[in-house]
Amino acid sequence: MAYMINDECVACGECEAVCPMEAITEGDPTYVIDPARCVECKGFHEESQCAEVCPVDACVPDPDHEESEEALLARKEKLGF
Repeated sequence: MAYMINDECVACGECEAVCPMEAITEGDPTYVIDPARCVECKGFHEESQCAEVCPVDACVPDPDHEESEEALLARKEKLGF
């Protein structure tokens, strides 16, 4: 399942800096995660890095984008990471 950034976001930018898939961008007024690029850091880290660094716990699993680990790893490869 991809991650999303909820309304708790304080727009600090910490999440954007650690995303290995470049799935996080600055939005208005908060950062956003592109679910077509998010792979939950599978193949890079044990835990989703955005959630690990977020000071207010605004990076959370997106229930509208549930996927298997195999699908996430396939997306990572397809996008060339």
